[in-house]
Amino acid sequence: MGYPEDALAQDEELILHRHPHWKMLVLPALTFVLATAVAGFLLGLTQDRADGTTRTVLSIAIGVIWLGVVLWRSVAPFTVWKFTHFIVTDRRVLIRHGVLTHTGIDIPMGRISNVQFRHGLIDRMLKTGTLVIASASDDPLEFDDIPDVEQVHAMLYHQVFDSTLQPRERNRTDDHYPADHDADDENGW
Repeated sequence: MGYPEDALAQDEELILHRHPHWKMLVLPALTFVLATAVAGFLLGLTQDRADGTTRTVLSIAIGVIWLGVVLWRSVAPFTVWKFTHFIVTDRRVLIRHGVLTHTGIDIPMGRISNVQFRHGLIDRMLKTGTLVIASASDDPLEFDDIPDVEQVHAMLYHQVFDSTLQPRERNRTDDHYPADHDADDENGW
C-alpha cells in the first residue's frame, strides 16, 4: 500500500488525491534550461580561451555553480511539489507537505462550514486556483494551485453536504423505534 493509503483509517475511502498544479514547475524548469545553457556557454568559452590548470579550475567552478543553482532553484521546488499532497476522503480533507519535516492538516467533513474557490484569468486557462476551506471555529485555510479547482470545489461541497445529511437520515429511520412509535410523543406513550 502506498501513500496516501497509509494515512487513511481502516474503512476510510479515498476520493481524491492531487499534487499542486504543474504550473509550480514552470519556473524551475526554465531555470534548469537557462542555467544549463549558460554553463555550457561558459564551459565552451573556457575550453577555447583558457589553458591547463586555469581551464580545469574554471570548469570545476562552473560545474559547482551550475549544480548549486540547479539544486536550489530546480530540484528543491520539484521535491516540494512531489511531497505536497491534497487528499479528500469520505470523512476528511488532508493536506500533507514536507520532505524532512512533515506537516499535515486534517479537516473533518462535519467541521467544514464553507468551501470557496478563486482563480484569475491565467489560473482559469490552466484550470487551477485557490481553494478556501472554512471550518466551524477556525480561520479559513487557503490551498493554492489546486488542479481543476472548480471540480474539486463542487466535489468537496457535495461531500460536505452529504456528510451533514447522513446523520439526519439515520435519525429518520425506523431502526430505533417500533413501527407504532410516534416520534412526537416524548413520553413514549
